[in-house]
Amino acid sequence: PVCLFQKPKSELVRTSLRLLTSSAYRLQSECKKTLPVETCPTTDIQLVTQQVIQCAYDIAKAAKQLVTITTKENNN
Repeated sequence: PVCLFQKPKSELVRTSLRLLTSSAYRLQSECKKTLPVETCPTTDIQLVTQQVIQCAYDIAKAAKQLVTITTKENNN
């Protein structure tokens, strides 16, 4: 399979990919905190929920940036 972003030349693409990747890892980490095994009495579920929402927002933002950048590049 061909990777869409093998060594991207554009700094904007690299930045968006970093945001997408780091947000995905953060989302995974935050979601693990909601599992019964991981949950402890000191876990603030409201805080975890806010973190999950922020991660999801960052993922959507990075995806939109990538779509915008690649669309512009393909139209040029």
